[in-house]
Amino acid sequence: MSNIPAELRYAKSHEWLQVAADGTALVGITDYAQSSLGDITFVQLPKPGASLSAGASFGVVESVKAASDLYAPADCTVLEVNTALDSAPETVNRDPYAEGWMLKVKLAGPVPAELLDADAYAKHVG
Repeated sequence: MSNIPAELRYAKSHEWLQVAADGTALVGITDYAQSSLGDITFVQLPKPGASLSAGASFGVVESVKAASDLYAPADCTVLEVNTALDSAPETVNRDPYAEGWMLKVKLAGPVPAELLDADAYAKHVG
């Protein structure tokens, strides 16, 4: 069973969003996604300042099994990227919800209603 923290919101494409009180949020991929991909070998992320639209690709994660696009869970602007993943992409496998975060963003509006809570995401991944 995948680890699915209750405080996060989830996209059906397996990204998570952790919203802070100041309107910023962290974005990463779920435990289910990293487990499905296998050993992650490379993460390509956008530059700070990039504007992202909900559902649009913002990067790529490569593993020994496959390469997979990453999709923005909400309309946002990238404030920061986790540069530690450049030299240690396997961090996403080890700790996808903390050290393995990918983006810090400023949300352009409210959290999209189509993002799933933990129970709905658990049902989605079966």
